[in-house]
Amino acid sequence: MPKQQTISRQISLSGIGIHTGKNVNITLKPAQPCSGVTFIRMDLPGNPRIPANVQSFLAAKFTRRSSIADNGAEVQTIEHLMSVLSSMGIDNIDIEIDGNELPGLDGSAVKFLEALEGAGTVEQGKDRYVHTVKEPISVKEGNSSITILPADDFKISYTLDYNHPLLRSQSFEISVNLESFKSQIAPARTFCLESEASELRKQGLGLGASYDNTLVVGEDGVIGNKLRFKDEFARHKVLDLIGDLYLAACPIRGHVVAFRSGHSLNLKLAQKVFEQKTKIQGADAMGDVLDVSEIMKIIPHREPFLFVDRIIHLEKGKRAVGIKNVTINDYFFRGHFPGRPVMPGVIIVEAMAQVGGVMMLASEENKGKLAFFLSIDNVKFRKPVVPGDQLHLEVEAVKVKTKTGQVRGKALVDGKVVAEADFVCALVE
Repeated sequence: MPKQQTISRQISLSGIGIHTGKNVNITLKPAQPCSGVTFIRMDLPGNPRIPANVQSFLAAKFTRRSSIADNGAEVQTIEHLMSVLSSMGIDNIDIEIDGNELPGLDGSAVKFLEALEGAGTVEQGKDRYVHTVKEPISVKEGNSSITILPADDFKISYTLDYNHPLLRSQSFEISVNLESFKSQIAPARTFCLESEASELRKQGLGLGASYDNTLVVGEDGVIGNKLRFKDEFARHKVLDLIGDLYLAACPIRGHVVAFRSGHSLNLKLAQKVFEQKTKIQGADAMGDVLDVSEIMKIIPHREPFLFVDRIIHLEKGKRAVGIKNVTINDYFFRGHFPGRPVMPGVIIVEAMAQVGGVMMLASEENKGKLAFFLSIDNVKFRKPVVPGDQLHLEVEAVKVKTKTGQVRGKALVDGKVVAEADFVCALVE
């Protein structure tokens, strides 16, 4: 079985963020086994740590690039570096950064790859988990789709199809390993249409983009630059896809077949892989995974007042993520409201609190206790929740003592925050 790896020595890189246009410095450092890929915001008080996984992606607000958020901090445009870490088999690394966006460098992954190869890797003794796809996994948005099929290695088949004469029906297929990644994928640069550029600037995006780090595609071809590959656009989409899938926090063995996919759809697939991984690994993945029967051993809530179907991530006393599948059969829709079913805000808050209860009461010192509300503050409702939605309920401990627990929670649907609140609970025998 392959072993986990980190880098042999620390390295540093500097550059300008493609979207923010700001100078940024990053330092990549060796990390402990099983710690994963972690970004650390050195420019913020307390140097908040942001784990690079799909749960952190769901908390981020940025679009058109892969971004993560946790502990009140965000980092954007991480996909190129994540792609290199995946292809080099680097499982554990700390990435210190003094801004909120990684440097764009030349718009590809080449400079990240060269720097990390210069640092070298070292085995850490712990086994690496590789997620082997046993049956097809699919996601779809409109006319875009991705499917992973069982395979003996990591293979990607990508079809790009834009409404542009240079970007119609461009396909690329490759079995991904370090050598093929280095020569066939890493050099492919990010791109945008000339017709999009001004609108992106109006949205505050692409402020650091130039003809040197972005392929700007006009009606007659690439402006101010030359292609490295005839199908460089499709290859860059594969580069992004590799990085996005690594937010599942494990390498994948399977054949990925993608049609017109982008970051949003890539991350939906990564989320499905992540959830399968946590089920298979249990406590050794990204924390414990609990079904409803195990949840009821920790908190006293029962139907019809149990609003958590599953815990998909549990760090006892620190952090938890729960799932509530919202269906038309939920009893509260009979009166809230007939003909216009909307999940009551108070029940969303209660669902967050129940996940917080599991997080606090799962700790050995709090087993058998009950959690009662003392206060609820900073409650915000941002979007209605309706039948068919799946609530991701994320809570983290601000401070947990023997008699009280202070918790921050948020509820998300499709990666968008729909509600948030701060709680203080009394922990009593």
